[in-house]
Formats: sequence, structure tokens, C-alpha cells
Amino acid sequence: MEHPNTKLNFAIYIYENVEVLDFAAPFEVFSTAGRFIETEKKPSVFLVAEQQTAVSARGGLGINPNYCISKHPDVDVLIIPGGIHNEEIKKQNVLDWIKEQSEQASLVASVCTGAFLLAEAKVLTNQKVTTHWEDIPELRENYPDLTVLENQRWIDQEKFITSAGISAGIDMSLYIVGQIYGINIAEKTAKQMEYDWIKTS
Repeated sequence: MEHPNTKLNFAIYIYENVEVLDFAAPFEVFSTAGRFIETEKKPSVFLVAEQQTAVSARGGLGINPNYCISKHPDVDVLIIPGGIHNEEIKKQNVLDWIKEQSEQASLVASVCTGAFLLAEAKVLTNQKVTTHWEDIPELRENYPDLTVLENQRWIDQEKFITSAGISAGIDMSLYIVGQIYGINIAEKTAKQMEYDWIKTS
């Protein structure tokens, strides 16, 4: 939900073997966009993990989350990145948290295989989604109620947005900035990042 006269809280969930660019790209986009936003809705971007202890991303990059799932600020925008999610998807407390936050947030997005976590938490049901091209067959098989589309950078289903793999998360995040703050801010953000933004999904 949005809170009048306060910042907008962008929470990015991280876990063991999360894909680095899947979480870091949205973080960079939203935090960079904040440089150009002078309103009370300025983005506050933070990382949330199951426990408030260091997480090892793919490739061994160590990350310190800002908060844990049991204690964090209210979430306005929830981002679920992909990675090696085989163990994470078995954690009922994490799935319950994702479900609860998704109900309260104004926007929920996944990058890459983060769609599996949203689907397992029953956040994504009976709608169009996408994920990394390599994982499309598995997503279709595991969650037959979803319409999994190929060759899409991202898919906007109103409150829920899913993106394809890794770098597609940058395009989706810029799209989210455009939806919330306007296309001018999104374009300024892409220019600041020296990124050639693919604006169409």
C-alpha cells in the first residue's frame, strides 16, 4: 500500500544462490531513479532475507540484507529475483511471507525464476507470466494454470509483473519506474546508467 507523505518502500527479497543481476539490477534502477525524484514518494530500496545474516549469491558474492522477513518496514513494491531456488521454494515460512507481502503491496514483480517462488506461494494464478527462456518448460509443467509466454522481456498483469532472465530485469525495473514516476524519470534513469533501455515488452 502507499503511505501518504512518505517514501515508497521497494523491498527486494534475497536468498542463498540468488542471481546477482536479478536483485542488483532492480536495486540499481530504483536507487538511481531516486536521484531524480523530489517528491515525498522518493523510493526507499532495501534487501530482505529470511534471516538478517549474510547471504551468498551465485558466484559467491556475499550480501548483507537490511532486514529479515520477521521485521522490516511496510512494503509498497515487492521484487522477487531468480536464482537457484530449489531449497527456497520448500520453505513454508518464506512462501507465507511472500504471500502476505504480495497481498499488502501495491505492486509485485519477479525477475527470471523468481516467478517460481511467486507461483509456489500462490501469488501468481491463472494469468500470463514469463521467466528465463531456459526455465519456461518447467514453469509450464509445474504450474499448468499459468499461461507462460516466450520471447517477452516482461509481462504486465496490472499488479503483477514478471520478467524474463537477468538483464530483462533492468528493462522491467525501468518500466516500473515509468509506471510510478513517469516516463521522463525512467528515461533519465536509463541515461544515467548508460543503458540502452528496451521499452517494449
